[in-house]
Amino acid sequence: MPNTTSTKQRRGPIIISRHGRPALDRNLGPRLHWQDYIDWWANYEKGPLAEGQEAPRELRDMVADADIVFASARLRAQQTADSAAPHLTATYDPVFNEAPLPPPKLHGFRALPKTWNVLARTVWLTGHSLDGESVGEARVRAKAAALKLHEAAADAKVYLAAHGWFNRMLRPELRQLGWVCTRDGGDSYWSYRVYEYRGR
Repeated sequence: MPNTTSTKQRRGPIIISRHGRPALDRNLGPRLHWQDYIDWWANYEKGPLAEGQEAPRELRDMVADADIVFASARLRAQQTADSAAPHLTATYDPVFNEAPLPPPKLHGFRALPKTWNVLARTVWLTGHSLDGESVGEARVRAKAAALKLHEAAADAKVYLAAHGWFNRMLRPELRQLGWVCTRDGGDSYWSYRVYEYRGR
């Protein structure tokens, strides 16, 4: 069976992983008002990974021969790239940042961060943005991010450490560029997908 991750016979592949487990736990309290959740999300975006983690062996083996490594501009993604592919210095680029989570203004309502995550993503997808990046703007960014990966993979194996939702947004954009997901590891922390080029 041919080595489908080889850069000698085809462009790419592209491996995209979600970051590791963050230090700030969305499952923990206290229950927050919507304004408090805005602050929680801002702290989450700045925060590192929880201590004591390293990239799973399977991921490290998959990207051990990567030629180019990208990470978003968020620390948790950067630490993920450093752990998974320590042989290269990652290029940090905000084009790969997570899609925003603006909460709905539910006055008098309190919830755990994990609940606000779901509510915020739901209303964001319907157009709610609290003056931040809209879903339409994020789709334009996803298109630009996919093109960056596509161009980088012209003669290289590329690894990106980024974020759960934005990684999903990359999928249709990569597909339009001729990439097929040949290994779908899901959306848990440290999970990854492999994309191979099939042409347009």
